[in-house]
Amino acid sequence: MHTTNTRNLFYLHGGKVVFLFLAFFLCHSATAQRSGGNNYNYFDFQQKPYYFGITLGYNTSSFKPFRSSGFLESDSIRSIESVRGPGFNLGIVTNLKMGEDFDFRFLPTLSFAERNIQYNKVGRLANFSQRKVESVLVEMPFQIRYKSKPYNDFRLFVIAGVKYSFDVASDSRSRQAESLVKIAPNDFSLEYGAGIQFFFPFFIFSPEFKVSHGLGNTLIYNNNLEESTVLEKLLSRTFTISLHFEG
Repeated sequence: MHTTNTRNLFYLHGGKVVFLFLAFFLCHSATAQRSGGNNYNYFDFQQKPYYFGITLGYNTSSFKPFRSSGFLESDSIRSIESVRGPGFNLGIVTNLKMGEDFDFRFLPTLSFAERNIQYNKVGRLANFSQRKVESVLVEMPFQIRYKSKPYNDFRLFVIAGVKYSFDVASDSRSRQAESLVKIAPNDFSLEYGAGIQFFFPFFIFSPEFKVSHGLGNTLIYNNNLEESTVLEKLLSRTFTISLHFEG
């Protein structure tokens, strides 16, 4: 139960952060329109129609479990919880300008993620049983970025897009014991987030946070495994903090 409360608080505060950032984004845009500031480095990069870079990131990933009718019939499993696990990202940034304020971005990324499912079991063997899913994901995010007006060589931005993910570690997991819950290798997600661009003489530094919501059911149903029959579907959830270096 503690895990559930922690996760709910995380998403609650995450929503507040997004709201506050958007409010700050609008205020900054209005201020920047009234005062151009000193944007010497910005104007150098503004001449480029496209540029490239690298991205480094830290992620926390989890599943959102949906219980099936089999959960009500189970005599040994009292609850199902999702436990977040840590991971990191390494990728390439491709940025194409679409006018003054919009960019189209493609960020192929290699992501290492850990997601855990915790079962609270009752009876003589009452305990907490945890199923760990360690993934190596090849991710292909496509994003549209909207940027505020520049001010003193920095500008705010918001992003939204879609992402396709393929888990290259799924084959090795499928060869493991049948007592493990199986997860599909393919997934599609919606993404949104925000960040700040800092323009330096030779590169652009952009810290960014984003949230990913999986759209498809990643559970591979196993009728012979109780940990699987008590679930109807699993949706992926990821929160990522990234550092982009572009130029």
